[in-house]
Amino acid sequence: MKNLTSVLIIGLVWPEPNSSAAGGRMLQLIRLFQEQCWKVTFASAAQESDFMFDLNSLGVATEAIKLNTSSFDAFVKELNPTMVLFDRFVIEEQFGWRVAANCPEALRILDTEDLHCLRIARQTSWKENREFVTDDLLSEPLAKREVASVLRCDISLIIAEYEMDLLQSVFKMDASFLYYLPLLVDFIDTKDFESLPSFSQRTDFVFIGNFLHEPNWNAVLYLKETIWPTIRRELTDAKLKIYGAYPSQKVHQLHNLKENFLIMGRAADANMVISAAKVLLAPLRFGAGIKGKLLEAMQLGTPSGTTPVGAESMNGNYPWNGFIEVNPELFASKAIALYNNESLWKESQKNGVTILNSRFLKESFAQNFIAHLETIYSQLEQHRKANFLGGLLQHHTLASSKYMSLWIEEKNK
Repeated sequence: MKNLTSVLIIGLVWPEPNSSAAGGRMLQLIRLFQEQCWKVTFASAAQESDFMFDLNSLGVATEAIKLNTSSFDAFVKELNPTMVLFDRFVIEEQFGWRVAANCPEALRILDTEDLHCLRIARQTSWKENREFVTDDLLSEPLAKREVASVLRCDISLIIAEYEMDLLQSVFKMDASFLYYLPLLVDFIDTKDFESLPSFSQRTDFVFIGNFLHEPNWNAVLYLKETIWPTIRRELTDAKLKIYGAYPSQKVHQLHNLKENFLIMGRAADANMVISAAKVLLAPLRFGAGIKGKLLEAMQLGTPSGTTPVGAESMNGNYPWNGFIEVNPELFASKAIALYNNESLWKESQKNGVTILNSRFLKESFAQNFIAHLETIYSQLEQHRKANFLGGLLQHHTLASSKYMSLWIEEKNK
């Protein structure tokens, strides 16, 4: 029986867990693989940053690779991993055919992070001032690329239940090639909050999110122009502190001391700023996946206000740790009530603990996930035979990617 022993992760970027939920997700996967005593190598063609995580400190080997060059072929052939994980579909497009050619027996996994086509389709419908409908996905060009990438891989990791349903109902995908793996947390007891600031010790509202992510910028603008003025009329002393990595000039221009609307920039310690706040606000009008900021708020005992898009696939049938509201006036009034009412605040805090322990507990997912990978790897030939469309796309679609890449390589010479 074949066994998984080594993993190559090809990253879109070098992980920055303090900048985005995607970075935290990547570290979770790395640690899961290391717990199996698998050798982990992380490679990326992205530029290094001052905020990237030191993977070497975890014993992860790192490799700087280049796009559109056969040097990657030599690298991956020598490494000869038993499993390759692509960090988002654009990475699979770029390197998938090279992995298939040089390591044909390696298990190929796509970590979608979220469905990009869903996020873009929702953004388009919002700009057109209309409701999003699932048929929008069928006319979204990005969907064709993303779904093709999912089909080409042996397993695709899906982070949200709603996206699992979409792939099967809208795109008619076979569930045997998908795997639901949300963001994972350790067990939390309400006693864990005793070391954190209490209701009376907390003050102000907070928003946090990477500003390279369009839904975050849109939400901050929505807060500034529509929601915060209503809250401030009632809570004149309260501040709204906006934190996030990579704020542009247009973000900084929203800073207004007189309005208590404060652009704070990158948080040196995200946990500290979230746990110091009384309420986290995240009025997301479009997006996809699981929202790391809302999960972190639950872990830190901070109730939150968000929208149906923000809470999507997170609480199931459990009450939210705060409120879910789409109407801006009601959003503001519920935020004020949550900020002022200690009993409501504490009940919301408990709701967050229930959601975490019922739906995102690491021990509920980790062992089954690893067992699933090992099972698929042990019968990889049969698994791939059952994925005819994936094989067809591997043969035709990636042939075009291959020759385009080879052409670019020759041109660069």
